[in-house]
Amino acid sequence: MSIYALKPKFQNLLRPMVRGLHAAGITANQVTLLACALSMLLGLALYLFTERAALFYLLPLWFFLRMALNAIDGMLAREFGQQSRLGGYLNEVTDIVADAMLYLPFALLVPQGALAVGVVIFLAALTETVGILGQVHGNGRRYDGPVGKSDRAFVFGALGLWYAVTGSLGAWSLPFMWVLAALLAFTCWRRLQRGLA
Repeated sequence: MSIYALKPKFQNLLRPMVRGLHAAGITANQVTLLACALSMLLGLALYLFTERAALFYLLPLWFFLRMALNAIDGMLAREFGQQSRLGGYLNEVTDIVADAMLYLPFALLVPQGALAVGVVIFLAALTETVGILGQVHGNGRRYDGPVGKSDRAFVFGALGLWYAVTGSLGAWSLPFMWVLAALLAFTCWRRLQRGLA
């Protein structure tokens, strides 16, 4: 089970806004690039100013807004004839870049956690790559959990909120990162298995 399963209900709530954006001439690719640019700026700001814990209140809020933007760009593309090969590349590449930038500040926050967070960032990218390869080989884009993009957004949003409230991530956060890495590796394996099925 993954949070991704809730996506259809979320999209239904956004549909009136999507119609309005289309009427205003906003394109799917513009939404995709905006979401990536804002993610990169926020990730960089949090990395540079990690000592300002209150800034991390922005992280769960942004993950939610970014999830909405990701749904919006997909709906604009599918429902208003804006699908393109460029859009397909942008959709996948910008997500991987944005995730890496948003997870990066935790390399400074998790005690002795630079390696663990680096492994999580690598495996998160690999998870999405394996998911894409399911489509390349004719078996559909894989979104299997347990740690898909939406699930990672929830986890890192919660960690950001914890840090904003308490001002620190305790020693528990290092083993937590390694558990997350193990779950990401399992997610890769699961997507590979189902992609080959």
